[in-house]
Amino acid sequence: MYTHAMKAGVIGATGYLGAELLRLLADHPSIDVSVVQASSTAGSTIAEQYPALARAYRDLVIDDVDPNALRGLDVVFVAVPSGTSQEIVAGLQPSARLVVDLGADFRLKDAASYPEWYGFEHGQPHLLARAVYGLPELNRDALLGASLIAAPGCYPTAACLALAPFILNGYVEPTGIVVDAASGTSGAGKAPGAAMHHPFVNERFAPYGVLTHRHTPEMQQLLGAQLLFTPHLAPMTRGILATCYARPAASAGITSSEQAIDVLREAYSSEPFINVTGALVSTADAYGSNVAHLTARYDARTGWLVVFAAIDNLVKGGSGQAIQAANVALKLPESSGLPRVGLAP
Repeated sequence: MYTHAMKAGVIGATGYLGAELLRLLADHPSIDVSVVQASSTAGSTIAEQYPALARAYRDLVIDDVDPNALRGLDVVFVAVPSGTSQEIVAGLQPSARLVVDLGADFRLKDAASYPEWYGFEHGQPHLLARAVYGLPELNRDALLGASLIAAPGCYPTAACLALAPFILNGYVEPTGIVVDAASGTSGAGKAPGAAMHHPFVNERFAPYGVLTHRHTPEMQQLLGAQLLFTPHLAPMTRGILATCYARPAASAGITSSEQAIDVLREAYSSEPFINVTGALVSTADAYGSNVAHLTARYDARTGWLVVFAAIDNLVKGGSGQAIQAANVALKLPESSGLPRVGLAP
């Protein structure tokens, strides 16, 4: 157990996930950010890039990306695009007590899956076995003392939290599961693109990545189930709403919505960042917080179980969860620095 303030570094500090890391870590009682790096904004200050963070980081200068400059830190968060973090993480592993990668480079255990789903060869396959999947509610014991954490994707966080109590306990069939989910535009990251321009996104709700979305194998790996995943882009900044459909197993005994909700309540009764409710959930419930809001319905007419999850994609679906997992690995109070209350209205 550490008694001094831990020193942290953030690589990719001026992307959306990096900025969210800085916002949350500013209120962390045991972790101080001492080094920030981002190649595209090197030489400027965090306050210049994000005036909202000025009171916490007014004079903190952004350095160019250099893993060697982060040696000796207690924890390093790497928030760069998928496919680019492998070499950075490999350079950090010998010296940093803990590295948390917010990209996808260490989420999948099979290196051969990366060319198919992500379009790149994995250059550090020896590190895949060492990486611990950073979803505390489902993998807390494995996170204790971890040296490399693969922070989950935003869609898998919502879908797996919704489905895991039913799949892992045999309440539903492990095949034919359908996940429909919608995300705000911040999930695409800060880099500009034609598909993210306001005139294109505004008043538009559309599917993308149909049948081939890269988060599919991540969900299947964690849940041990077959599923069809269809993501949608919603004209909002933050939030994910996942609507998950599954067939109850013949022996499951789920015959009402109340029973389905009780399964969620039993699974997550002691979790600080899960809110199970009988009411329908929305992305607004989670805005700005590290809480996942869950509910379920059983449709006697069709025999389908429907489970809903709402999260903030940048907090519980990204930076907040990365900090939560780091807290567990470093044996700090799990809730340190993390908001359990969203913005309302």
